[in-house]
This record gives sequence, structure tokens and C-alpha cells, in this order.
Amino acid sequence: MSAQVANPGTGQPAAPAPAPAQKAAPNVDLLRVKYGAWLVGAAFLLLAIVFGVAVSQFKTATDVAAVVASVATVVGTIIGAFFGVQAGSAGREAAENQRNRAEKATRVALAKLSPADADDVLKSI
Repeated sequence: MSAQVANPGTGQPAAPAPAPAQKAAPNVDLLRVKYGAWLVGAAFLLLAIVFGVAVSQFKTATDVAAVVASVATVVGTIIGAFFGVQAGSAGREAAENQRNRAEKATRVALAKLSPADADDVLKSI
């Protein structure tokens, strides 16, 4: 049941109070950070497990280093690709927003011109 408040001076009830806002859709950037943090955490966990297994199985430091380095290289490549795609996606999104803003400004400016002048401008582009 929504609460009604009287209009000042009239004593008549006002419109019902607005309902609480629904939960907003998650922000894309927030999701990127969340998944990136999970990915990095999982990578460190994997490397710790590989290091533990390598230390228990091999006796020399060069063998342990070789095993850990081979896994770290693959994991680092995958994480680097993930963050590279995310950075590229964010850059593309920003560029598209700027292009849309510039296109809107151009349309508004052309709408202010006379039709003949607008045709001349469009032909020169």
C-alpha cells in the first residue's frame, strides 16, 4: 500500500508516492572487473597447486622451474588475452559513443540551415 501525502494548502491527497526503484541491470564495467578478479585469483591458485606438485615430484630447482614456467606461460597468455579483449571492447564502446554524439550534433546543426545550404554542405562531405 503506497502512502499519500496531502498537497500543501489544498488539503487534498497528492499522487501516490513512487514505488522503490527496481534493481538496476549490472554495469558492464563492473562485470568485467568481477570476472577479471576471479580469473586472476584462479590463475594464482592454479600456479600454487602446480608449484606444490612440482616441488613434491622433482628434486632439482631447474625441473621445478621448468614445470612452473610452462604453466605460467600458458596462464599468463590466456589472462593477457582476456584483459586485452576487455580493454579493446571498452575503447570501441567509447569511440562509438563519441561518434554517436558527433553525428547527433551534425544533424542538429544541419537542421538549423536552410535546405539549400544543407544540401551544399552534404555534397561537400
